[in-house]
Amino acid sequence: MKSILIKGAHIVNRGKITAGDVLIKGGRIERIDPVINTGAGLEINAEGKYLIPGIIDDQVHFREPGLTHKANLYSEPRAAVAGGTTSFMEMPNTKPPALTQELLQQKYDIAAKNSLANYSFFMGASNDNLEEVLKTDARMVCGIKVFMGSSTGNMLVDDEATLEGLFSKVPVLIATHCEDEATVRANERAYREKYGEDIPVKYHPEIRSVEGCYKSSSLAVELARRYDTRLHILHISTAKELELFRNDIPLEQKRITAEVCVHHLYFNSNDYASLGTQIKCNPAIKSAEHQAALFPALLDNRLDIIATDHAPHTWEEKQNSYFQAPSGVPLVQHSLNVMLEFYHQGKISLERIVEKMCHAPATCFRIDNRGFIDEGYWADLVLVDIDANWQVSKDTIYYKCGWSPFEGHTFRGRVSSTLVSGHLAYHEGRFYEDKKGERLAFFD
Repeated sequence: MKSILIKGAHIVNRGKITAGDVLIKGGRIERIDPVINTGAGLEINAEGKYLIPGIIDDQVHFREPGLTHKANLYSEPRAAVAGGTTSFMEMPNTKPPALTQELLQQKYDIAAKNSLANYSFFMGASNDNLEEVLKTDARMVCGIKVFMGSSTGNMLVDDEATLEGLFSKVPVLIATHCEDEATVRANERAYREKYGEDIPVKYHPEIRSVEGCYKSSSLAVELARRYDTRLHILHISTAKELELFRNDIPLEQKRITAEVCVHHLYFNSNDYASLGTQIKCNPAIKSAEHQAALFPALLDNRLDIIATDHAPHTWEEKQNSYFQAPSGVPLVQHSLNVMLEFYHQGKISLERIVEKMCHAPATCFRIDNRGFIDEGYWADLVLVDIDANWQVSKDTIYYKCGWSPFEGHTFRGRVSSTLVSGHLAYHEGRFYEDKKGERLAFFD
């Protein structure tokens, strides 16, 4: 692997922005100094650009195996890298779902051959696989995913004894999707009685309601407190749930953490009128009142991490009626752009964006030697021109599904280069795929 010297960057790291050079050797950051004159195999002029750690997205659905007409472990990591995401943690609800160690390993094997980004995969929990879950290697797997709400196949965990077993016995982090199944089903019945099968999509947040989210999230928190479980609640979407989380202790000391996704920050229920089922997702995008509550909670550290829940479906699938159109939005390529839009609006600093998208995922999941621009760490790095304007169009969308709810939108801020484990994987619109990403490792 050739050495790389990044010259003259504005380095955003650990709450500060400093000018300097970064020397990379053997895939890792060897030296950071105001000026480095050592020669290197490749020199990148970063003058006027900002260098941030690679984004770590702790919640994506890349659809392989079994759903590869939507996405796969080649196409989506590639899109991620183009958008500045260098590491991902992928969910187990593929076909078949990753409910055994053998099926989990198969996903790692596929990623090792195909993924341009660094990778980890959640082990899936069901109502009847606790024994398999307990075999999970905490140093090599990001965590256990528990769907405490509507899902597909055998992934819904609604048995009280199973939940007790998971929260009391699992030593690694448990990540939960929290929506109360009974509440959602009751709301579906009520709206079916009124509208039949063709329910207007604007009622999605009423069906997958605030009450359903809170009932499930509060149960997860109660179980975690009872058993001192490491719990991470995914994609918080309501103001009410925010009362469940603390901001009076450092992230390193938290046993219960939470994330917000870019689409819940960016969209609200008024956007169903123009985007319809394009933004149908679970948990639902809710009213402007809930949207407005999320940003202050992110900034005051009740919400710890920014993620995407990237969940692509084909355009044809999303054009169906309410019950037939699947839930999920493709987002991983544009998550940094969304946050840079908020930066340009004065809502968040670059330092806090890096904290929530890079540092916090590494700290929360205890990722080994990633998430920071520190000497000795893996060189997962992104160069950003924060003032460059560009428009999202078909020819700049790298998702296999080929569409984005941001199509036609002009963003200010563009990724110019992405390094993954010291390899220049993307530079000025071109991919370099001769080296794949690395499997993430974790510390106890």
